[in-house]
Amino acid sequence: MIKFTKMEGIGNDYVYIANQNINNPSELAKVISDRHFGVGSDGLILINKSNQADFKMNIYNPDGTQAEMCGNGIRCVGKYVYDKGLTDKTDITIETLAGIKRLKLELEDNKVSLITVDMGEPILAADKIPVINYELETSKDGIPFVQADINLLIFNKIERLTCISMGNPHVVCFTDNVDEIDIDEFGPLIENDETFPNRTNVEFADIVNKNEINMRVWERGAGETMACGTGACAVAVASFLNGYTERRVTVNLPGGKLEINFNENDNHVYLKGPARIIFEGEFDDKGKYSK
Repeated sequence: MIKFTKMEGIGNDYVYIANQNINNPSELAKVISDRHFGVGSDGLILINKSNQADFKMNIYNPDGTQAEMCGNGIRCVGKYVYDKGLTDKTDITIETLAGIKRLKLELEDNKVSLITVDMGEPILAADKIPVINYELETSKDGIPFVQADINLLIFNKIERLTCISMGNPHVVCFTDNVDEIDIDEFGPLIENDETFPNRTNVEFADIVNKNEINMRVWERGAGETMACGTGACAVAVASFLNGYTERRVTVNLPGGKLEINFNENDNHVYLKGPARIIFEGEFDDKGKYSK
């Protein structure tokens, strides 16, 4: 039997498996992510030892594809390894497909309550996001960035589509009201548009004020989720580059709030938010759940 822990970061929920041999994680992710016949989650995250960092995480979407990075998922990894006694450090490093990320853990009653992740610098070069069919613009601070050129009917509600990678690709679509967007229609259309060779995560954002943003997300390979940490980072960066907000913002998502700081000293993006264990259990190698 395989032991697992289900965790969530403001509603972005994953099944976590640590230091166990999983033969086919892509297929297992499909089974256990199913909310009717499986455990139910936004995907599967494996935690293992790393030769380059304190720990290593691998992320699998509900469709079996592998993701490079997950901001909510990595915070949960930080809580998992500390609360489970796998480390006694509150400053740890995690190896991901998007590089090594540093986490700072805040404790309450000797349990992790809040985690800040140094997400590194946002990737703004079109060929590295990657994106084609775009226009190049420059922020008021002289930072060049990319606006996607997509021929979709959604343009009657979307003002700008700013492309950014946080180790995984994102397109941030600014609108007057995120609640008016038919995300089930336009999310997959944009995700799979030929403009994005590796497909893309899609964020819909409306600006509340200079320090606050509302957001909904259509995640590549998962559909609409309650939250997306890398997506919130992309939204914060895109909002600043377009002159809508300051560098430090609160991003409101259906699952809760995240604090994002696009730091002016090093241009790194810092993501702060909670993580929580929901429940634990076991399933067999076919993904059949047993308490």
